[in-house]
Amino acid sequence: MADKFSRQLPSPHHPNPRVSSNPPTHHPSSPSPSNPSSQTIASPINLLLFALLLILVYYRLRPAPPPALAKPAPPIVFRTFTPPTLKPYNGENNMPVYLAVNGKVFDVSAGRNFYGPGGPYENFAGRDASRGLACGSFDEDMLTKDLQGPLDDLKGLGAEEWEAMRGWEERFQEKYLVVGKLVAVGDEQAKKEDGGKK
Repeated sequence: MADKFSRQLPSPHHPNPRVSSNPPTHHPSSPSPSNPSSQTIASPINLLLFALLLILVYYRLRPAPPPALAKPAPPIVFRTFTPPTLKPYNGENNMPVYLAVNGKVFDVSAGRNFYGPGGPYENFAGRDASRGLACGSFDEDMLTKDLQGPLDDLKGLGAEEWEAMRGWEERFQEKYLVVGKLVAVGDEQAKKEDGGKK
């Protein structure tokens, strides 16, 4: 009987044939120090690249500062000019560029490259340009010499020249502001404005 029991009990020196000899299973939740994927993700160069990516995203998505608004131009008051009071508006010394056509004074400062100093029409800046534009001439002799005298009455212009001048006048009215009218020195309207300033 003892012999019978001794057969059933496993001997400490012999392995039990019923007990599994498989090694213990490895739980995936505990990282292995020899796992290569965990070493490559947390490498210093990857952390540096990730930090750079975050910085780039921040600068890309952050709100831009509001743009600075340009200073508005001072308001332009319609006024009466005489040839001497129009002359300083020739674009020199930071002055605006005005010229007169058929009695209307236009602010052509936006076209300073053409009408201001050094431009092809600079002779007309601060002057009555009616005859020069009508005749298609930029010469100085197209301008009234005596600024204290009467305005150019445009006598001697033919039908084509009148048409050319009116074409210029219409073009200026489409592109530029009318800031006043041109009258001769001694005109009643000019006297009233001059009297009001004193």
